[in-house]
Amino acid sequence: MPAYSFLDVTATIDGEGGNFSLKGGNADEGISIEPVGDLNTMTTGADGSVMHSLLACTASTVTVRLLKTSPVNQQLMSMCTYQRSSSARHGSNTITVRDAARGDLITATKVAFKKVPSLTYAKEGGMNEWTFDCGETTYVLGNGSAEIL
Repeated sequence: MPAYSFLDVTATIDGEGGNFSLKGGNADEGISIEPVGDLNTMTTGADGSVMHSLLACTASTVTVRLLKTSPVNQQLMSMCTYQRSSSARHGSNTITVRDAARGDLITATKVAFKKVPSLTYAKEGGMNEWTFDCGETTYVLGNGSAEIL
């Protein structure tokens, strides 16, 4: 019977000012990767003919949700602050997300911090949501079989 566990997922960021895991104190909502554009635009002609246009965009948005108490928040804030100190450091990160049990591998390059998380101080700690703009993203979704480690 197939099964899934976030425990099988690894995620890292590598760039100016840091190279570390994005796991450790992740909120229930975890990590998400969302393409910013479509792969295709379909145009229909007046006579009913159809033209498909293959779009080249591979950009995405990666969102990492961490518990307020996660030590990864401090690492990301330090990295973000360092990169904001010079445009020469901005937008050159790589984020890699891998699910070894499924054979999935997502690699995002030309990655920039989109913003610092909105902060809420309330009765319960909640989470910090880190969002990244990714210039290029490649997706390899496995066949559901565990890789030989």
